[in-house]
Order: sequence, then structure tokens, then C-alpha cells
Amino acid sequence: MILPTLALLSAASVAHAAAPVATGTGAWAAAYSSASAALAKMSQNDKVNIVTGVGWDKGPCVGNTPSIGSIQYPQLCLQDGPLGVRFGTGVTAFTPGIQAASTWDTELMRQRGQYMGAEAKGCGVHVLLGPVAGPLGKNAAGGRNWEGFGPDPYLTGIAMAETIEGMQSSGVQAVAKHYIGNEQELNRETMSSNIDDRTMHELYLWPFADAVHSEVASVMCSYNKLNSTWACENDRAQNQLLKTELGFQGYVVSDWNAQHTTTGAANGGMDMTMPGSDYNGKTILWGPQLNSAVNNNQVSKSRLDDMAKRILAAWYFLGQNKGYPGINIKANVQGNHKENVRAVARDGIVLLKNNGILPLKKPGKIAVIGSAAVNNPKGINSCVDKGCNDGALGMGWGSGSVNYPYFVAPADALKTRAQSDGTTVNVVSSDSTGSVSSAASGADAAIVFITANSGEGYIKVEGVAGDRNDLDPWHNGNQLVQAVANANKNTIVVVHSVGPIILETILALPGVQAVVWAGLPSQESGNALVDVLYGLTSPSGKLPYTIAKSANDYGTKVVNGDDNFSEGLFIDYRHFDKTNIAPRFEFGFGLSYTNFTYADIAVTSTAKSGPAIGTILSGGRADLWETVATVTATVTNSGSVQGAEVPQLYLTLPASAPSVPPKQLRGFAKLKLAPGASGTATFTLRRRDLSYWDVRTQNWIVPTGSFGVSLGASSRDIRLTGTFTVA
Repeated sequence: MILPTLALLSAASVAHAAAPVATGTGAWAAAYSSASAALAKMSQNDKVNIVTGVGWDKGPCVGNTPSIGSIQYPQLCLQDGPLGVRFGTGVTAFTPGIQAASTWDTELMRQRGQYMGAEAKGCGVHVLLGPVAGPLGKNAAGGRNWEGFGPDPYLTGIAMAETIEGMQSSGVQAVAKHYIGNEQELNRETMSSNIDDRTMHELYLWPFADAVHSEVASVMCSYNKLNSTWACENDRAQNQLLKTELGFQGYVVSDWNAQHTTTGAANGGMDMTMPGSDYNGKTILWGPQLNSAVNNNQVSKSRLDDMAKRILAAWYFLGQNKGYPGINIKANVQGNHKENVRAVARDGIVLLKNNGILPLKKPGKIAVIGSAAVNNPKGINSCVDKGCNDGALGMGWGSGSVNYPYFVAPADALKTRAQSDGTTVNVVSSDSTGSVSSAASGADAAIVFITANSGEGYIKVEGVAGDRNDLDPWHNGNQLVQAVANANKNTIVVVHSVGPIILETILALPGVQAVVWAGLPSQESGNALVDVLYGLTSPSGKLPYTIAKSANDYGTKVVNGDDNFSEGLFIDYRHFDKTNIAPRFEFGFGLSYTNFTYADIAVTSTAKSGPAIGTILSGGRADLWETVATVTATVTNSGSVQGAEVPQLYLTLPASAPSVPPKQLRGFAKLKLAPGASGTATFTLRRRDLSYWDVRTQNWIVPTGSFGVSLGASSRDIRLTGTFTVA
């Protein structure tokens, strides 16, 4: 099918064609059969009710639809979010997505999703509002980047797939959000994200295709406009890209109060409105208004049927029509899930610098310094939706946050370890530079904690209204480290941050012997940190974004007004590579306590050039998902301790492909190896991994010529290279 070009994703300038109707193919066939049978028993009023939330704050969950007695359909419960069950008191505070991404461990990602789904189901939550592929994170200072998996679409896509398949294996509906172009908090409800067709496909739509391929139940449309038309009534984005091109068979739900019109949203492809009213409970755009629009032929009966059928199909698809628990957000459902939190927090720690001081070996005396070393003195859940930066930092703020059932502060975990080692610990829970010299001097190691925080724009924290104002550490972190490092030549800096910070001031200090990027570890913070600092586990995290030498090096920033996405495909490492800017720490970087050697690269390919021609299935044309090339290599742990390495595969497209990044991530593996042991890293390349989006033909094209294969320990530490040719 040839689709119109995407010069503008506007729905306002053209009349709506008939919205695509889902018929239920593949894995959805049985669910659609059940949904069709149920739909036949429903009145028009029932259909309107099933697509319309009951209103803000009028049910047990953050979003609710009424029960439909004629088909024994329950009151549907939709609940935040991407870290677990928001407002729960017996739930796990899972690690944020960005920490899961920095593990580069698909098994942990899937288990994290499975456990989140199990907890949601245990609370009677039908729809868990996550995971997050938007924001992708093109702006390093973007407020909600930490909820997602980082600015590389391939890494985010794999993480989305693993998370969704894990969540839905537990019987809860996953929601891929926020669709699409919601890359900043500033003016998110008024701005237009103006994205060209190719950039849309190769960056921002890419991980949503993975989500759809994994049969995600729902997609949430975002607050912003997309090329001048609201995302939640954008015909091109919802009907054409999502439902037609990607073959999405689930339903589109609005972000909360992101709907703007009655007929525009319905005809533009939105299927469910949440929460069903504005936050004052006064403006209602569906419900009776939708009923009237259908009766007046402004919205067709077939469109209403399709909305209702998609929602019903998702309910049947997840088996929620049989024995699903009643709604009880306060249920205790934690089980052993803290084990995943600790593993993700630990294996997501990235060692950035180490002059031999780590791992620690029973030091006689350590100093632990900084307000971020201890729990929030007002209480770990004292700030609504984590709207503060007091004490240790485990997650950002906003609707994507959850309550901690407990929080193991770094200082507490370090004191526990020190007691068993006979180590003296001096804790200074202040960021005042005047109080650290006496504590730090004389210690065998001084461990100083710094943070940088961000979140959703409805909360303002210390002058930060969602997006970060800069990329500096908070609470005079540079000065605090300087004071500690001046007093102790064995200073270890631990960074808990939502995203990149500029480390130049810190790295220039002779006393800084190690920098440990501990990210956002959630409730098991201290335990995970001790695991790495003391060598119980060799660090194996890799950066899911680039850390620059200067904020200006990223080439993107939060804008006041509409954003034209003029950087196109070139964000994060793609931009640094294209412009030959040296990062401080590149995408994919991470040190270990051991060493790894790479050898024996082998490349095979059956790929043929040309356009994708397969039939549409969930995620797009079928042949896009077929394996067309395989790369293998041997990785050996050549050091003296057990460790895990993340070999990364980057592709360089042939010169026949127009304006492509110098290299793009197209594979990764995590190999856990004993000293002296070797393992084989195998990378399977799908047709889509070799393709670029051709605007003229509106299709994915595999170009002719020689493909470059780069395999290494980061985007710039390339150990092996190879090529294959496509005719």
C-alpha cells in the first residue's frame, strides 16, 4: 500500500477517510471473535460507556470505565504506571526504565515487566500505564526521560518488547506511551512537535513498532500537537501510521485530559478517553456528546463499534474475562520482586572511572558524605509523587513514580557492610562544603554522593518545572566533590541522576579516583551499590545515553514554543559521530573489574535489496521482522574475576542510502563469564535493521552495497569490524 507522504502530520487540512477497522488477525483472532459476540449484545449507550471514562477522581483507580452488565464486563481499572502500581501500599517500587536500559540485560527487563504485571493483576488493575517509548529522550534535560529507555530507538524498542511481553504474560494490559513526539515538559499541552516523515519512522515510531509487534494491548496518545494537529486526534499518526501501517489491533487511549474535541478525536483514531472529564469534572467530550455525534452521523456507527471492539478484544486477549481479581490497590503483592529491583539497580550501575581504588577491600575508615547518602529525613514517601529532591534519589517525580515500601539508603547499607568488616564509618548527611573536610581527611576512602533530578511538569521542585534547567549536579554538587577531593586523595563519587550531567569539574580533580554512575536504583539503592563497591559483583552496566563535555555538545535543547526537530535523525551518539564531537563518556560505555577480549567475527547474510513487500501484521510488514543476516563473535573474560560484558553491534549503511548516521545500534548481548571463559555473542539482524525509510515510496528500503559491521564494548570502543554486501 502506498501511503501519502508526511510533509505534515496534520489532520486539520484534509477530510478524514474512513478509519481502519480492526478485524482480529493472528494472535488476536480468538479475542476478536469473542469481542464481536459481546458487541452484538451491547446497546449504543453501552458502547459509548465502554469508551468513556467515568470522570476525574470518580473511581478506585486513576482511570475507570463503567461496568457493562449486558456482557458481564467489569468496571475497568487503569492505573499508573511504568514503575509499578501508583498509590499502592503493598507494592514494589521497581527501578525506572532508564536503569533497566543501562543493564542491557533482556532477561532482567522481561522479568521486571513480568513482576510489574503480576503486581498489577494482584491489585485488580486491568491496564497498567506503561512502558514508555516517548519521550525517547532527544533532549538530555527532558523531564521524563528517566521513565523510558534512552535515546536510541533500537535499545528502546528491545526494552519495550521485553517489558510488554513480560507484563502481558502476567495477564495485565500494557500501554505503550506517550504517542508521539512528547519530548519535553515545557508547554507540552500546547506545543507542536513538527517531525519529518523519515525521522518519525526511523527514530520516534521505531520502538512503538516493537511494542505493536509484541501485541501491546493499548497505546496512549500524548498531550502535544504533532505537526499542528493534536496527537489524540491526528489521523495520520493514529489511523494511518499506527493502525494501518503498523497493523495495531489494540486501542488508543488518551493521556489524561489530552482530548480536545468530540468528533476530531473519534474520527482521528482515538478509542478511549481518560479520565472522561477535565480535572474540574465539568468538560465532558464523549459520553452523551459522543452519543449525539453518532446519532447525527458526525461519527459513524462503525467507528463507535470499532472503538468498543478494540477495547473488548484487549480484555479478552489478556484473559481478563475469567477469574480476574477485584480492584484493591492496597493489596500486598510484593512477593520476591525486590530481587529484580536489586539486580537491575546493581547491573545498571555504570563504572565511569576507576584508578584502582575499587573494589574496596576492608578499609579501616571511610567517610560517607552528602544529603543523597541518607533517606529523606521527612520520610521516604513524604513528597507527593516524589516531588522533592531531599535525601537519596531513587526515581524522578510525577505520575510515573510509585511509593516505596522501604528504601535502603546508601549510608545504611555501607554501615552494615562496614560493621562486618570492622570499618569505621563517618557519615555527613549535608551538602555544606564547610563540614566535610574533617570527616573526609584521614579516611581510607571518601564516598561523596551527588544527584540530578527531573520529572513531570505539573510539579516544580527547587525551581525545576519538569525539564532540568541545566546539566549540572544539584545542591552545589561540583563544589561538594571539590571540597571532599581536596581533603582526601581517595575520593569516590557516586552519581544518582535522571540523565547525563556534565562531569568536567569533577573529573579535573586529582583526588577523584573513581566515578560510579548509580543512576536511579529505587528501593534497593544501598544494597545494589555495596554489591558493586565491594566487588560482590563486577560492574556491568553500560550508558544508555552519551555524557558530553558540554551541554551544548548535544545539539538539541528544550525549546519555548513549537519544536521543528531540525536535528532529524542525529540525536545523542548519532549527532556526536556525525559532527566529530568527542564525548566525555560515549553511548554504551562502562568499565569492569575484569577485562574482555573480542575475536573471530563472522558475518553471514541472505539480505536482498529493495522495498519491504510482506503483508501487514502486528508491527508492520511481515518481512521486516525476518532474519536476513547473522553476526557472531567470541568474547573472552581475560581478567581474574567473574564479570559480564555487553558486546554491541553497530551497522553502517552503504553509500547508496541517503543521509544516514555513521553507525546505528542494531544488536547487543550480555555475556556472563567466569575468569578465562569464553562465550559466543550472536546477533540476528532483521530486515528492518538494514533498512532506511524512503519518503518517496513510503516504504522501508534495504540499500545496495557494502554494509559495515562494527562490534565493540561501546559506540566508540570498536574491537572487531566486518562487512557484507547486498545486491
